[in-house]
Formats: sequence, structure tokens, C-alpha cells
Amino acid sequence: MTESIDALQLNLGEGGLMVMNVSLAVIMFGVALELTIQDFKDIAKNPKSTLIGSFSQFLLLPFLTFVLVWLMQPAPSVALGMFMVAACPGGNISNFFSLLAKGNAALSVSMTAIATLLAIVMTPLNFTFWAGLYSPTNAILQEISLDLGKVFEIIVLILGIPLVLGMIVRHFKSNVAEKISPWIKGFGVIFFAGFVIVAFWTNFDNFIAYVQFVLLLVFIHNAVALTSGYGLARAFNLPEADRRSISIETGIQNSGLGLLLIFNFFDGLGGMALITAWWGIWHILAGMSLGWYWSVGKKSIQRVITNA
Repeated sequence: MTESIDALQLNLGEGGLMVMNVSLAVIMFGVALELTIQDFKDIAKNPKSTLIGSFSQFLLLPFLTFVLVWLMQPAPSVALGMFMVAACPGGNISNFFSLLAKGNAALSVSMTAIATLLAIVMTPLNFTFWAGLYSPTNAILQEISLDLGKVFEIIVLILGIPLVLGMIVRHFKSNVAEKISPWIKGFGVIFFAGFVIVAFWTNFDNFIAYVQFVLLLVFIHNAVALTSGYGLARAFNLPEADRRSISIETGIQNSGLGLLLIFNFFDGLGGMALITAWWGIWHILAGMSLGWYWSVGKKSIQRVITNA
């Protein structure tokens, strides 16, 4: 079965890849409409939490992913998907989860801005570096002959250009940006969600046949991401609100970007696509659960224990 999942290829249907590219660019533009130059100035004044969060996201998580792959030795294509997820920046819904969890909302926004900029360089470098260190995934990279320049190019197109354009609109037309930002983001998310549902339905048989091989891996991988982010922030004695936001920013990854790269450069390689797609579903459930626990659940549980 390992060999079959490595040979599996998912497809998006005619025009599907273009729809994915456009929808992610629209979402990124909507996120950028909420970013200002002042956000980056605030980071410069008090950079400690942002630097620790960025370290957790772009250095610690990829390293821990490599350790996890080495210990569990999943199918090579699945391992490649894990490296892809770990190399992506935080997801655009992480800010919502930080608010829900009573974390540091300003830190969450700052990390989103920094992570998006860093991802242009760090996502392709992290992915190729860690996947290249593990011989089974390195063999796939050698077969595909991944063009790093092309990866940079598409990330710039999907993340970099919408980010710059959105911030320009925000700077010169702040009133317009504030009015259209929720609509732009909402449209992008709904459009992307609709596309994912169609793509899922198109590949339903393959998903049902192979999802069992990624369920536990995604659960463990996501748990490692969330706990390592919180643990690192705690080790540096950051405030509780900062710990929560860094945990969420590390554990809520932009799986949409991961899928985009997989379908652009790996022809929908089954194990990669399955684990990245399931991560995109699971991290929403995990983020909602963690947000609820930190906002109301923790106190409720403590009261029950105290009154028992």
C-alpha cells in the first residue's frame, strides 16, 4: 500500500489549478489590506515575541518535522507532504483563532505579516533543505528535478505581489481598504472553500481509500506544532497571551499554499496532496478546540475539578 500511495496522483480538473492560484492571491490581497507600515514599526520597537514566533514557525517546526519523519518513516510521498506543510507560513485564519483563544491579537497580525514576507524565501528553502536530507524524499526530488527558481516565482506571484498591492491600497486609500477588506477576504475564502469541496468530490474515492494513512500523522504533526510553539514561548518567559498566539501561528499552517505548490510542481502527488489537504481540515478543528479551551473551557474544567 505504501507503493500505491506514492504512485497515486490527484487531479483538480480542467482549469482547477488556475482557480486555486487566483483564489489564494485574492485571499492574500484581502489579508494585506489590513496591514500597515505601523505594524512593522511596532515589531521593530518590541521584536522579541515576533522573533521567537518566527523562529518557532520557520526553524523549529521544520526541524521537529524532520525528526518526526525519521522516527515514524511514513511513505516517501507522505513525508514530502509533511515537509511541505512545515515549510509553509501561518494560515490566514490564525488571527481569528488567536482572538478566540484570548491571545495577543497584535502579535498574531505582526507574525502574519512577517511570515508572509519570509515565506517568499523560507518556504522553498526549508522544503528543499529538509526534504533533501531524508533520502526517500530526496529520491523523489531528484526524479522531479524541482526548479527552485520556478517555486520562488509562483510564491512571489501568489503571496508577494498581492501583499504589496494590498498594503499600497491600505496606505493611500485606508478608508477604501477598511470597507472592502472583509468582503475581499470573505469572497476569497468562500471561493477557495467551494473549490476544495469540488476537488474533494472529484477525488472522493482516492481520499476514502487512503485517508487512513494520514489521519494519525496529521494529528501528531499538528500537536507537535502547537505544543512546540507554546513551549518555546514559555521557555523565553513570554506572557501567556503571547504563548497562545505563537502556539496558534506555529500550528495553523497555510495548507492552501502547500496544495498550490503540490499541484503546480508535483502533479498532485497523492501522499503529499492527501496529508496537506487533511491538515487544512484538521487544523481548523484543532484551532477551534484550542481557542475554546483557552477562552472558556479551561476555567470551566477548573471549576468542575474544584467543586468535585
